[in-house]
Parts: sequence; C-alpha cells; structure tokens
Amino acid sequence: MHHFQYKGDELYCEEVPVRLIAEKIGTPCYIYSLATLSHHFTTFDSAFKSVAHLTCYSVKANSNIAILKLFGSMGGGVDIVSGGELYRARRAAIPPERIVYSGVGKTVEEIDFALREKILLFNVESVQELDQINRRAESMSKKASVSLRVNPDIDPNTHPYISTGMKKNKFGISADSAMRASERAKNLRNIEIVGLDCHIGSQLTDVTPFVDALRRLRSLIDRLRQTGFHIRYLDLGGGLGIVYDQEAPPQPHEYARALLGELENIDCTLIFEPGRVIVGNAGILVTKVLYIKRNQAKNFVITDGAMNDLVRPSLYGSYHYIQPVLRSLKETEVVDVVGPICESGDFLAKDRGLPMPAAGDFLAVMSAGAYGFSMSSNYNSRPRAPEVLVKGGQYFVIRQRETWEDLVRPETVPDFLAG
Repeated sequence: MHHFQYKGDELYCEEVPVRLIAEKIGTPCYIYSLATLSHHFTTFDSAFKSVAHLTCYSVKANSNIAILKLFGSMGGGVDIVSGGELYRARRAAIPPERIVYSGVGKTVEEIDFALREKILLFNVESVQELDQINRRAESMSKKASVSLRVNPDIDPNTHPYISTGMKKNKFGISADSAMRASERAKNLRNIEIVGLDCHIGSQLTDVTPFVDALRRLRSLIDRLRQTGFHIRYLDLGGGLGIVYDQEAPPQPHEYARALLGELENIDCTLIFEPGRVIVGNAGILVTKVLYIKRNQAKNFVITDGAMNDLVRPSLYGSYHYIQPVLRSLKETEVVDVVGPICESGDFLAKDRGLPMPAAGDFLAVMSAGAYGFSMSSNYNSRPRAPEVLVKGGQYFVIRQRETWEDLVRPETVPDFLAG
C-alpha cells in the first residue's frame, strides 16, 4: 500500500497535489510519503513481534537522514556498508547498539570509526577482514563483536547484479570457511564471534530461497555451538521484493510465517535488513516533459529527469510504472521516455504505452523510493535533485536541489594554471 493516489484526475501524495510540489520546488524531484514509510516499517517490524528481533533498515536503499531519523524514532536500527553511512546514522541519532556493519571492503578508517562508536556487530566477510578488525580493536584496547557472513550458495532468482548469496559472488564465506574462521578467532583476543549473517540478494519475490538459506545457517549455528561459541544473533539480511510491474512478492507477514516455521528453539535475537520493501513504494520521481520528438522508428518523450537521477532502468533494465500527474483522455502511444544525457542508455522507459503528454506536463515515475536518489550522480554535470517529504497536508524539503556552484565547490585549480 502507498499514499500516492488520484483525486479526480490529479495525482496526490497524501493530501498534497504532486503538481503543487513540482511547481514550487521544480523538477526533477523526489517525493516521499511519511505515512507510507511509517506504515511499511510498522508492517514489517510487527510481523516478527512474537520473537526477539531487531529491524535494521538498509541505509543504502535511501540514506536521507530525515528518513533514518524516522525509522530510529520507531525503534529501528540500521544496516550500513560504509563509514559515510555510519556517519549519517549517527547524525540521525541511531543508537550504536542498533547498528550492524556489512560490506566486503571495510577500510582501516571505517573500522576504527565503527569501533569508536561501539556498534552492535561487524558482519565479517573474509578471514583477512577478521584479522584486520582484531588488529584495529587491539590498537584501541577494545573487543569487537562480529558476525560471520556466510554465503549459502542459494540461487535467489533475481537480477545477477543484485544476487549476493551464490559462491560466484564476492560476498561472504562458505560454511566450511566459517568453521575455519571461527577456530582462528579463538586465538584472536580482541574478537568475539557472537552471530551468523547472510544476505542472498535483492528484489526476491519468493520465500523459498530465504527458507533454504535459513536451514543452512541453522545447521551451522549448531556446529558452532558444539565447538563452544555462544551464537546470540542470527542476521537474515534483507532482499524482500516489491511490486514494480506484475510481480507478486510475499507480504511481510507471509515472509515472517515462512521463516518462523524454521526458527523454533533457535535461541537467537533475529536481525533483519529490509530496505526496498520499506521505502521502494514510498517515493516517486517527478519529471517535466521538455520536448516530444518523432522519427521514422520511435516516438520520444524527452524529460528533464535522466539516468543520473534514476539509474535503475539503464543499469538493470528495471521497470518503473510512469503515469501523468494530471490525467487526460489523450490517446495512448508507444514511446521511449528519455532524458537529456548524452548516452543512448539514458532512458526511464522504453516502448511504453503512455497517454501522449505535451511539453510542460509532469510525469510521475513510481516506485522510486529505493535506489533512486541514493544511486544518483552528477554525470554530465547535472545537479542532483531535491528530496521532499510529505506529511498529511504539508511538505518539507529534506534535501535542497544542488546548484551549479555546488558542482565545482570541492575543486581547485593549481597555481600553474591559475594565470
């Protein structure tokens, strides 16, 4: 469910006309619904109310600190994958005991930052990383709590770029490697293994891969406990899909029912890392039509939104439903919706049936709350779009539109060129 609905022929976000925001703030712009964000977080979190758990929102999906602040105020934690995301989380007042740190390439500076902040867990993805965390913890006279990220070699049946739990992927270690790493950790005085973690992929629309992965992890927990480890946390990652087009992903309560059926007497606090399922359908990208261009092969709707604003269609071939902000009875035509960037790969939709808009019309690109702004860039020296949060009949700019001056502010010209 989301709170983007037509009232008459005009698209609203909650009680605010999308057209009003587009006219006042300009386009392209991202618009998020507070009611949708809150509803989705509550729906996911409450699905596991019968067991000890922590819902750690995946920051990479949408990292605006206002959104992080919202989830933190609702009792949520965060899953981070960089020092920058940890900085955002702490700026949003997320308690460190609700922060887990994933990712294959943690630097010394990032590890030190996380140790100083006393986060809950490092999800460790290699033996070398385990050694590095131990060295850094020793240098700071600290003891790091770690969870071993296990690669269960499960095919998640999703796009290969967002598949993360197969042996050909860069993430995690095998079950046998995890056992060897645990034995090694017994000799590392500044490391304590307290959990297991896995993440098999993103945009999954079937619970079966999740259940298969859980069964493999449960077996490994038993093996680790038999060798003397007190495994207190089981991090099952994220990856639950949403509806972009015709998908039929399981609802959070169906996902929970499938997992809880395998968790009897597990004696662990469960950690979940949902991202897309919470924010994906809570946001849209609004763009303005600049020109209509026709040639012998194609009809093009050229907008001021581009692949630098929303890269998913270009990168993954992803589908985003596009609809007019103001509905009309115009005849539907097959078009490519494209942006101004000098790449043939710059498109928001290809061969899409759309009521033919006119220059100046606004279009809403739906399901853009996840991996939209967070993956945006300044390619072609385009300022990044603003972000707007709607609460009932009010809206708030939670990130200002970048300016041309912002683009060059970090840059300097050497003296030998200055003259």
